[in-house]
Amino acid sequence: MKSTKAAKTKKSPAKSESRTALVRRARRINRELAEVYPYAHPELDFDNPFQLLVATVLSAQTTDLRVNQTTPALFAAYPTPEDMAAADPEKLEQLIRPTGFFRAKAKSLIGLSTALRDRFDGEVPGRLADLVTLPGVGRKTANVVLGNAFGVPGITVDTHFGRLVRRWKWTEAEDAEKVEAEICSLFPKSEWTMLSHRVIFHGRRVCHSRRPACGACPIAPLCPSYGEGETDPEKAKKLLKYEMGGRPGQRLKPPPDYPGLPAPPLGAE
Repeated sequence: MKSTKAAKTKKSPAKSESRTALVRRARRINRELAEVYPYAHPELDFDNPFQLLVATVLSAQTTDLRVNQTTPALFAAYPTPEDMAAADPEKLEQLIRPTGFFRAKAKSLIGLSTALRDRFDGEVPGRLADLVTLPGVGRKTANVVLGNAFGVPGITVDTHFGRLVRRWKWTEAEDAEKVEAEICSLFPKSEWTMLSHRVIFHGRRVCHSRRPACGACPIAPLCPSYGEGETDPEKAKKLLKYEMGGRPGQRLKPPPDYPGLPAPPLGAE
């Protein structure tokens, strides 16, 4: 009897999916997410390419919220690459301490600011090949800056993005560059930047790492991993985060069309 019961509850193996079917399903998920998150955007506060570059470097191993709460004082003290290149390391470390790993990050910020001052006339370059030569800047950071400060399409493979595209069976790759290449091949270039925002938004709000809110997921019928999380609709709703759960977002200065509440400043949580 036990084996019979197990057989009834066990999921049947997923059918193999053709390349054409995968592309269609992936693009449909993107369209559905575009309807759910028409306001998707980078969740780091910035006013210019330098601020976005610095904020993205600081976002490693912490939340965008903590970065956004930290950068107002940082940019007031060091508004330009020239200012940050000349910063006293200990003072800079104290300003960015809330983001964690502050010594390594301070070294990267001074290094990249020095490079911008000495090699790029104090301007953030608009080419990936140049950006990745800066200290502390890899492809992920470069794509964030290119897509959101320069309008150059790119896929941002952070932990949320990688987790979701593997759950959706768009790729089996673990290496970020392989994930980027495989996902790029599924979509027109014009969609890459906004696709990144939509997937990351969904990962932060609904499709969590440990307990995804499957029962409240708008793309559940398209998800081959449905059932890994909470499927009861009412219980799933309680797992939703940020504006989806009626709570503040991550930006202190969100875009005008953002339907949620601004995040509180540092110390006001």
